[in-house]
Amino acid sequence: MVFGARVWKTGMAVALALYISVWLNFTPPVIAAVAAIFAMQPSIYRSWRYFLEQLQTNVLGAVLAMLAGMVFSPNAIAIGIVCILVIIICLRMGMEETIGLTLVTVVAVMEASGEWQFALNRFLLSLIGIGCAFLINILFFPPKPKEQFALQIHSVFNKMSLLLRTVISDEMKETVFREEKEDLERSIQSLTSKYALMEEEIKKMKRAGFSRIRQLVIYKQKLLAMSKGLGILEAVDEHYFQAARTSQTDQFFDAHLERLIKFHEHILLKFDDKLKADSSEGLQIEADNEQFMSTLIGKYEGSSPGMLRLSVVAAAMYDYGHQLARLDKLVEHYHRGEAIEKEPMDLLLRSMRLK
Repeated sequence: MVFGARVWKTGMAVALALYISVWLNFTPPVIAAVAAIFAMQPSIYRSWRYFLEQLQTNVLGAVLAMLAGMVFSPNAIAIGIVCILVIIICLRMGMEETIGLTLVTVVAVMEASGEWQFALNRFLLSLIGIGCAFLINILFFPPKPKEQFALQIHSVFNKMSLLLRTVISDEMKETVFREEKEDLERSIQSLTSKYALMEEEIKKMKRAGFSRIRQLVIYKQKLLAMSKGLGILEAVDEHYFQAARTSQTDQFFDAHLERLIKFHEHILLKFDDKLKADSSEGLQIEADNEQFMSTLIGKYEGSSPGMLRLSVVAAAMYDYGHQLARLDKLVEHYHRGEAIEKEPMDLLLRSMRLK
């Protein structure tokens, strides 16, 4: 886990929950602390949703536990049966995330053996913890997945561009390359998670206006372009060095890859409004991409089967360039305020499928 705002907020929520529990003379306050730990979420929307879902499942769990405690003695078997029943109900309600804390409430309430005052005390402790986590999350350093995504996309691109610029020439040490590639994979996974949070907040918490939808489409296309860049690294690692090739082949592939990387950087800067708009750049890349594939096919047609491995790498590079050209069009439309065509809009409706 990265040491960040969420770590601080979890500690603050635990401290606040303990303080309020002691102030209200509720015991044991540790239940409120545990509830606060469980309830800390990575976004405002998820905090609100978690609060509502926990309220429902905790009320249900507390009622079932109190009834079971009145009928059965609080032995291990009875508690286990009630926990199984509560888990089944939570799953049926589609509230899997609430199971852990709800079971804490169930076990705590069943200790009361049906005494409703004691059961109410334990239930309120859980609500105190959940409420403290929710308040701390929205009042102190509220999560901003959009800003976090925008900052992280440049950092991830820098990692990827370094690997892409050195992968054909094989300049980087093998162990260093493996470590950097694994780090890049983790970073793209982190970006995917942040995009999911951002999409969730925009579509659920706010009115998903046309401008916000356009931004979502662009951010998703950015993420897709990053995944295609990672795909090139995997293709080169798997196929390129196993194929028969010459120094001219290396230069041919390396030059086109460098062109794509520079174009990717150009798009990111253009989206941030740091460069002048140039719609001809995307058209030139598309033409270069077509020329690259045509040259490769013409040069190696009828060659040994081993050369087919190069076509796998070339296809990955072509796809990367194709997605960059689409991203460039989206950025152009965004800055001009034009309507997004149907085909790019479909990107928003597809599920992200990254390796």
